[in-house]
Amino acid sequence: MTKHGLDSIDRTLLSLLQENSRQSTAELARKLDLSRSTVQDRIARLEKDGVIQGYTVRLAVETQAAQIRAHVALTVEHRLVDHCVQALRSVPEVRTVFAATGPYSLLVLVGAPTTQRLDAIIDQLGKLPGVSRATAAIIMSVRLDRR
Repeated sequence: MTKHGLDSIDRTLLSLLQENSRQSTAELARKLDLSRSTVQDRIARLEKDGVIQGYTVRLAVETQAAQIRAHVALTVEHRLVDHCVQALRSVPEVRTVFAATGPYSLLVLVGAPTTQRLDAIIDQLGKLPGVSRATAAIIMSVRLDRR
C-alpha cells in the first residue's frame, strides 16, 4: 500500500472503473486476475474510504454537442465563496465548479441548450451575492479529454 492507501491493484481497478463503471465484478476480477469477492471487498473499501465518491454517466460527444457549454470565471468576495458554491448547486445547468487561483475565485462549467439560455445563466451567476465579476468563454470543441 502507498501512503495514500492505494496499491497498484487499487489503481488498476480505479482505472478500469473510470473506463466503464458498469463492468461486472466478475469481469473486473478476470481482468485483475483476482477473485470476485476480493474485487467486491476492494470496491467496498474504496467507497467507504471516500476514494470512490459515486458513479455517473458520461455523455457521448455528440450528445454534449447538443448543448452550448462555457467556462464562467467568477470573482467572488473571499468570505462569500462557500455561500456562492451553495447557490451554484441549485442551478441545474452548472456542471462543475472549480476553485481557482489568480484573478478568479471559481471556474464554473455550464451547459445550456441555446445561447439565450446561456446568456441568462451567465447573468444569473453574475448576480449571486459576493460576485463582483463574471467572465465567460464558450467552448467551441473538445480537443483532448482524459477523464
